[in-house]
Amino acid sequence: MVVLDSPLEDSATAREAAADYVARHCPWADLDAVLLVVSELVANAVRHTSGWWRLTLLAGREELVVEIDDSSDQPPVPREPVGGGGGFGWHMVQRLAGRVEVRPLPEGKRVRAIWPRPAEAKAKAN
Repeated sequence: MVVLDSPLEDSATAREAAADYVARHCPWADLDAVLLVVSELVANAVRHTSGWWRLTLLAGREELVVEIDDSSDQPPVPREPVGGGGGFGWHMVQRLAGRVEVRPLPEGKRVRAIWPRPAEAKAKAN
């Protein structure tokens, strides 16, 4: 497991830590997709919250989980994409991850992006 907290970390540090973690623990995962999702989740936490955030990556036998907890109780809202002006990120997160969940926390929310381990990777592991 890797955990990064604000304000000590930024998007670049989060991507670097995620790349290292995925390479060591989830070589079956689509690294580009994971890094895009990490970048977007951290950028959104920085942009849309006024407080803390915490990024966690956890590799299990059946899945890779990337989650970000932040201080805002407002769930992500899909926006109509605007050329050069944003609105693409939340749509991209939902397309790239196998499953996305948003859950309230006592002080904020948790966004989870989950990639199931492909069947062929499961067969090689056994």
